[in-house]
Amino acid sequence: MAPSGRRPCEHLAAITELPEPANHVCQECEALGDSWVHLRLCMECGHIGCCDSSKNRHASAHYRHTGHRLIRGIEPGERWVWCFEDEQAIQL
Repeated sequence: MAPSGRRPCEHLAAITELPEPANHVCQECEALGDSWVHLRLCMECGHIGCCDSSKNRHASAHYRHTGHRLIRGIEPGERWVWCFEDEQAIQL
């Protein structure tokens, strides 16, 4: 649900039905020898990147590089999608 006074995110149609990731790792952080805080899954292509609380912020970098707007948390119990363009969280 959109915050009061804001239109709801219209990008949800871009979500692709993706299988659950086999490996819960940020491959870019692993390649650098770095760790991460939480992981995010791109809902358009399946890329896994680390969150903005992580040193490298690979999920946000993926959005800036590709324009893929929607990510979801893949940590246990997380049931939300974030739209970078609308800066909105959508509860699933």
